[in-house]
Amino acid sequence: MRETPSGSSTADFRSSRDRQLDRAGAALNQQPREAERVASEILDAEPHHPRALQLLGKALVAQGRGGEAITAIEASVRNRRDPELETILAMALRQTGRLDDALFHLKRTVKRHARHAPAFRELGSLLFVLERFDEAIVAFKSGLDIAPMMPELSIELGRIFLHRRDCSNAKAAFARALSIVPNSAEALFGMAKAHQEIGENDAAAGYFRSYLMLRPNDTKAWINLGLCLLELGQRDAGHDCFRTVVRSHPEYYAETLGALASSGRGRFWLRPSAAASFLGDPKA
Repeated sequence: MRETPSGSSTADFRSSRDRQLDRAGAALNQQPREAERVASEILDAEPHHPRALQLLGKALVAQGRGGEAITAIEASVRNRRDPELETILAMALRQTGRLDDALFHLKRTVKRHARHAPAFRELGSLLFVLERFDEAIVAFKSGLDIAPMMPELSIELGRIFLHRRDCSNAKAAFARALSIVPNSAEALFGMAKAHQEIGENDAAAGYFRSYLMLRPNDTKAWINLGLCLLELGQRDAGHDCFRTVVRSHPEYYAETLGALASSGRGRFWLRPSAAASFLGDPKA
């Protein structure tokens, strides 16, 4: 077996690279720059390493550097049919505003690689942005046929149904995602909004509370929970939600006051100072 300069076998060297890529990929969302560094170092030694190219593209897109991702992986996409790289390229194209090019690549990818679920997810997301809702639903459902245990597909599908105020199908989609990942923040928030939209405030409040345990700084969720509680007649608890927003995020005072005042069970003040005092605005 061929030896590397350090004396280790080629197989051991490649195994070490794979472990590096595994660790960097697992931490990609939290440490995209570290993932970029690991991928770049491997590509310096092996310029066409497929997994390193994929990781580099994802890391650059995660940092909002879609143009650099296109430069890094476009040649490799032309030279071989790699559905992962093709999907990443489409993401980078979308990020740089080249939506038509992204759509072209994604449609070609799902035609060539009909079992690659991430491409269907990205295609559906792009079609949603383009307000081609029926086509987006078809794309997500096609992805679910391939990968029924991929929660992101159900979450995105739920968002489309929620956007169209089809709350029954939205709840079914979010419930599917939660059956796979019970602590999915996105699915919990989507389920809460779907219930709230049709006046099921008790259920909505429960989902908002579960969501806020995961993301306690989400001001919109606190406002929505407050609105649900007001509708349930739990005025003190509802008002406390609005105060939580104002005290921790004073910059959202106007938005919070507007939500409270416009609620069917909200409050109205003739003097701005009285409203500020009620909500605990630190600037009052």
